[in-house]
Amino acid sequence: MVTVAAPVAREVVDWITQTGRLRAVDRVELIARVGGYLTEIRAKDGQMVRKGDLLFAIDPRPFQIQLRKASAQRKIASSQLDLARKKIERSSALRRTHYISEEEHDLRLQQLRDAEGAVEQAEAAVEAAQLDLEFSRVTAPFDGRIGARRVSIGDFVNSGGAEATPLATIVSLDPIYLEFDLSEADYVAYLRSAESRLDPLAEIEVRARLIDESEWSRLGHLVFVDNSLDRNTGTIRMRATLDNRDHSLTPGQFARVRLPASRPHSVMLVSDSSLSADQAGKTVLVVEEGGKVVGKKVETGPLVDGLRVIRRGLDASDRVIVEGPSRSRPGNRVSVRDGRIEATAH
Repeated sequence: MVTVAAPVAREVVDWITQTGRLRAVDRVELIARVGGYLTEIRAKDGQMVRKGDLLFAIDPRPFQIQLRKASAQRKIASSQLDLARKKIERSSALRRTHYISEEEHDLRLQQLRDAEGAVEQAEAAVEAAQLDLEFSRVTAPFDGRIGARRVSIGDFVNSGGAEATPLATIVSLDPIYLEFDLSEADYVAYLRSAESRLDPLAEIEVRARLIDESEWSRLGHLVFVDNSLDRNTGTIRMRATLDNRDHSLTPGQFARVRLPASRPHSVMLVSDSSLSADQAGKTVLVVEEGGKVVGKKVETGPLVDGLRVIRRGLDASDRVIVEGPSRSRPGNRVSVRDGRIEATAH
């Protein structure tokens, strides 16, 4: 007596599975835009910060002095411009009555233009001084986590160029990139599964999990496919974004990723215990009408919900031996009872 059951018919998607590394979407090395002595450090090492938060402060007094000087120079330039305008008004009136020469009038006109230029120059100097004063406060460029600081209060920090003093690094955490490489064969399979052959991204969803996780519970989207394969490795770089609102993912971690390698297609599912293997391949024992046991050669695939995918070789009407196959041999005749093949999840 053996137990038989029909294989489970299911639409499945074949998956490509690869290991990748998490990377921050944004990563910035914080460098001061102006030089000076560090007077304040607001952020603690490893702290989460918001865009615009004050992280470091440089002694603002030299820049405040420069701003006052520039403002005073602007007042002088504005006063000179007012005087030049009054002179040209008087000059224009005297010119009509020929009490002033053309040469004198042209000279006063030139003085007016010089005064206008001096005002513009003074206003630019004020704006530059205001910027320098603002730059004495180093703020977070985006939401993220700051790393270990490399300076202490009282240090002199240089600005810009090769001699710039790095203050710390900051990385964004949400969303986060997962970068991985596909072989040429896997990439071709992925392209064939894509909804749009012209756009290999095509809003493709990917699933990911950390190395110690068993469920593919992290959802993301493919956002980048490189434009060529690496000639040395024969692989192509790809990148997905993952949601990381709980900040459980950290740049530099390894993670597993899977993406579709086929369109949805119909397959049969059976238990691994119903399969036997020899040099010729995999076989499933089925019982025909009349109770005769027959071995069917099958092409297998991955596990889905605890059952083995059968790509070819089985029909939905086949009666697969699910219990008692060790006592059955092809060609034998057996009596049967009906059973069911149960998936562990769906």
